[in-house]
Amino acid sequence: MPKADINGTTLHYMRSGTGLPILFIHPPLLTSANFNYQHAELSNDFQVITFDIRGHGQSEASDAKLTYELIAEDIKQLLDYLGIEKAFIAGYSTGGSIALHAMITYPDRFIGGIMISAMSEANDLLKNRIRLAVGLSRWNPTARLLMYAISWGNADSSITFRNLLSDAKQGSIRNIHEYYEYSLAYNCTDQLHSIKAPMLLLYGEKDRQFRRYFHKLQQGLKQYELILLPDQKHQLPTKASGEINQAIHKWMKTIADQQINDKQLSNPEPFMHTNPGENDPLHTRH
Repeated sequence: MPKADINGTTLHYMRSGTGLPILFIHPPLLTSANFNYQHAELSNDFQVITFDIRGHGQSEASDAKLTYELIAEDIKQLLDYLGIEKAFIAGYSTGGSIALHAMITYPDRFIGGIMISAMSEANDLLKNRIRLAVGLSRWNPTARLLMYAISWGNADSSITFRNLLSDAKQGSIRNIHEYYEYSLAYNCTDQLHSIKAPMLLLYGEKDRQFRRYFHKLQQGLKQYELILLPDQKHQLPTKASGEINQAIHKWMKTIADQQINDKQLSNPEPFMHTNPGENDPLHTRH
């Protein structure tokens, strides 16, 4: 698997497919292995990019304390390294908070955002669950138990469980703890209005605890599409991969077509057909 020296550390990443780029962000303890089904299916039509956040999986442990600001800068520099001017960004669970922060901080780098069981803040029961994870991730023995529990909860098969657990065990306990700890207090709800890019909100209908979070996104975002998946809970990338991949595929194509049409309408020669060039906002430089 390829690695790159990014922002003072070494990040493990994976890129598959060609076309419009979409970058996925994982929650604490889990890794890019959580998006194997997205690589397998979406790469038929898009360029799918995943990476292990510093101190997770096969990425180098971070001497600097993990913050969303640091991870967002890593994302920007990874896109620079890959020669990608603009991309879609997708975040799962707490990874969605990082996606939101990246879009708020670097709005010109993202075509649109995809929130998968994600939130702009944590409160009530979720905050208690994160506090528990913060406590368990302080020490190696309890952190290992947490790895088993989270990997099992996100697995749709024994093979997926082994893959998730194997990658989780390679992470830095300290950095995993820092990621959980930072997510406990993070809140960008009051800044959602600054996101002008279109958003896709994907949630499981049975993920009742997260209803309040997509309601907050609905109230704050300027433009969004909400899709509730029947009979699904929280772990959508692995346990509802077919449904969310289909929804992401359709939505990305729609947004791309809209932006191309908008650009053609503003072109002084709208009836002249041109191919995307190096300065096209959807163009990927290889």
